[in-house]
Amino acid sequence: MVPVDTVQTFTIVTTVPNELCGAIHNRMPVILPCEKWATWLGEREADPGELRWMVLRPYPAGLMRAYPVDVRVGNVRNNDAALLDEISLAA
Repeated sequence: MVPVDTVQTFTIVTTVPNELCGAIHNRMPVILPCEKWATWLGEREADPGELRWMVLRPYPAGLMRAYPVDVRVGNVRNNDAALLDEISLAA
């Protein structure tokens, strides 16, 4: 249980897009590889330059893929696993 004087929150940090995401939008979320999580979360010491380097680099496009999904993704009321399903764009 979370103490009443604790506020749980988050933010999405964005950066310039890689080649894949650049075709969709002019920025993308920062994606950190799991080996950097402890450093980013302060569990391991890091200098500010190292942290800046982590968020200024877009994730490698070759490690990602893009595919069409249902328009339901655009509505925050929808929250189910089917939102991740690839759809066909055939007419």
